[in-house]
Amino acid sequence: MKFGTKAIHAGLEPDPTTGAIMTPIYQTSTYVQASPGVHKGYEYSRTQNPTRHALEKNLAALENANHGLVFASGLAATDAVMKTLKPGDEIISTNDLYGGTYRLFTKIFEGYGLKFHFVNMTDLQNVESHLNENTRVIWVETPTNPMMSIIDLQGIANLKKGKDIQLVVDNTFSSPYLQNPMDHGADVVMHSVTKYIAGHSDVVMGALMLNDDELKDQLAFIQNASGAVPGPQDAFLVLRGIKTLHVRMQRHCENGKEIANYLKNHPKVDKVYWPGFEDHPGYEIAKKQMRDFGGMISFTMKDDSVEYSVKILERFKLFSLAESLGGVESLSGHPASMTHASIPREERLKSGLKDSLIRLSVGIEDIEDLIEDLEQALG
Repeated sequence: MKFGTKAIHAGLEPDPTTGAIMTPIYQTSTYVQASPGVHKGYEYSRTQNPTRHALEKNLAALENANHGLVFASGLAATDAVMKTLKPGDEIISTNDLYGGTYRLFTKIFEGYGLKFHFVNMTDLQNVESHLNENTRVIWVETPTNPMMSIIDLQGIANLKKGKDIQLVVDNTFSSPYLQNPMDHGADVVMHSVTKYIAGHSDVVMGALMLNDDELKDQLAFIQNASGAVPGPQDAFLVLRGIKTLHVRMQRHCENGKEIANYLKNHPKVDKVYWPGFEDHPGYEIAKKQMRDFGGMISFTMKDDSVEYSVKILERFKLFSLAESLGGVESLSGHPASMTHASIPREERLKSGLKDSLIRLSVGIEDIEDLIEDLEQALG
C-alpha cells in the first residue's frame, strides 16, 4: 500500500455499529463491564480509547512500524522515552535541537541522574567518541531545528550496532511523508504530531512509533501510569488531518523550494539554510534518506543585527509571527527569543544559531502571494 493510500485507510475501519466511514469520537471516560474484569477491551479512557487506538494504528503504518503510541504533546512523548532510563545512563544528543527538548533534558532529567552529551552529529566521529558502556540512547533530529543540518541515520545506526542502545529520531521536521527513520536503522521515531501530521494548527499531541514488543509494553505502561494522553477529540482531528498529509507535504515542498531559491538570490540575504541546495553539506545524505527537502527554511541577513531581523518579522503579513510550524499557513519565528530561548546563548552560538536568525515554516498558500510578502518584508 503506497503512502497516500495508507494515510487515508491504514488501521481504519468503518464503525461496525453504524457503518460511519469516519472514526467516531468516543467521548467517554469509562466503559460498562458485564462482570468485574469482563469487558470489550476498554476499561478507562486514560488506558484505552477506540479513537486514540485508531490513530495509533494509522501512525504506526505511516512510519512502517509495528506499534504506535500517542501522548498529550511531543514533549510528553520524549518524557516517556527518558523514563525508561535510570540514574547513571547516558544520552548522546545533537547540539542543534528543539529548545523544549534541551530544556527537558537539562532542567529535569539531569536532576534525576541522567547524563547528556550534546554534540555535532554531522561528524559521526563526535558520536563515536562519546559512546561508552553507560550510553543507552542516541537522540537525533534531522533536519535539525533550526539550522537544517542533516544527520546520517544509517551511519548512526551502524555505530550502535550490537550495543544496548536505542536510536531515537525526532522526525517532526520531515513527517513520515518525507522520511521514515526506521527504514534507516532507528529503533524509535518521535513526532510532535502538532506540526505537519495534524497540519492545521489546532491540536497539541506527540507520538512514538517502534517495532520492539518489550519496549512498546514499557512505554505503554508509562503512557498509562503517567497519564499524559490526548483526548478523543484531538485524536479525531489528527486522523482527519492525516488524510491530506501527502498532498499537503507536496505543496509544502514545492513552495519551500521556490522560497529557498528566492532568498538565496536576494541581495540583502546572507545565508539560507535548506537541505535542498546542492552545496548544502548534507545534501547527498538528505537525498538518500528523504523523499524531498521540506518546507522549513532558516536564513540570516547581511545586516546581521537583531533589530533588523525583528523589523522584518514585524512587517510580515502572510508569514504570521508565531511559535510552532507545519500548519497549512505560513509562519515565521525568531528562534533565539522564541523556540530556542531556553538554550543558553553560548550553546546556541556553538551550533551556528545567531541571535538574528529567522526561521520560516512555509505553508501551502499560493506561492506568488508568499513571494510578494517576502519582497515587502525584506524591503
